Amino acid sequence: MMKIRAYRSNFLAHLSSIYDEMEAENIFYLILENRKKLKRVDLALNPDLIFSDNEIEKWNVILEDLINEIPIQYILGTTSFFGLEFLVNENVLIPRPETEELVNWVLEDYKELQNIKILDIGTGSGCIAIALAKNLKSTQVFAIDVSNKAIETAKLNAKQNDAEVFFMNCDILNTGDLNQKFDCIVSNPPYVRNFEKVEIKKNVLDNEPHLALFVEDDDALIFYRKIAELAKKSLNPNGKLYFEINQYLAAETIALLKDFEFKNIELRKDIYENDRMLKASLD
Repeated sequence: MMKIRAYRSNFLAHLSSIYDEMEAENIFYLILENRKKLKRVDLALNPDLIFSDNEIEKWNVILEDLINEIPIQYILGTTSFFGLEFLVNENVLIPRPETEELVNWVLEDYKELQNIKILDIGTGSGCIAIALAKNLKSTQVFAIDVSNKAIETAKLNAKQNDAEVFFMNCDILNTGDLNQKFDCIVSNPPYVRNFEKVEIKKNVLDNEPHLALFVEDDDALIFYRKIAELAKKSLNPNGKLYFEINQYLAAETIALLKDFEFKNIELRKDIYENDRMLKASLD
């Protein structure tokens, strides 16, 4: 047995070469709440709380995975997004705070409307589609992804969060028509160029699905071009298209949308002051 506070010191020391102190502490308390249902304040108020030998053994396995730079979300198998809990695994990207901002933008525009249809392209874990379905009334939400395993995970997340989303397996690059009309199309497609891999942290590069992350250097906007083409045919009057984008390709993505006759193009920065989101319409 060991006092949790003593184990915490050892835990943080082992992670000091990989994470800064605050990030390592946040990871420790995230695990503590997930595995022992204790919050930071509980440990502060009860400094003599202990781990059993069995608990220490399990924590040491987690620590080894963290030292090997496996993301904590994959280790725990869950993460939070827009106030909801999502299952995550090696088949889906871990949802990012920036994507919460994209969801919030859609909600800003549609929260007072009813009987609308939304399509999420490249849904992954289903985080965008499910967050929208949970927060918009009288809305039909559809979501597609090329990966069958991602769709399986997204369906589990929809069930866990009691959200109605219609999921479809679809290779968007080989789709000629969406065969439906939508009021809103939203997408966070792959947009990291291969030469930008040097900017990606090792825990992301070695663990998250490359299919959902990377595009070829010579055709970085391949998904945006295809989605814009489909959206032009499939958006209802006054419909809107929302993208999460590569921060280095904002001007190029805007130019692409203009080529497809999109108007009212608005660019927004994320919480880190990077160009991250676009909205456009055909009217």
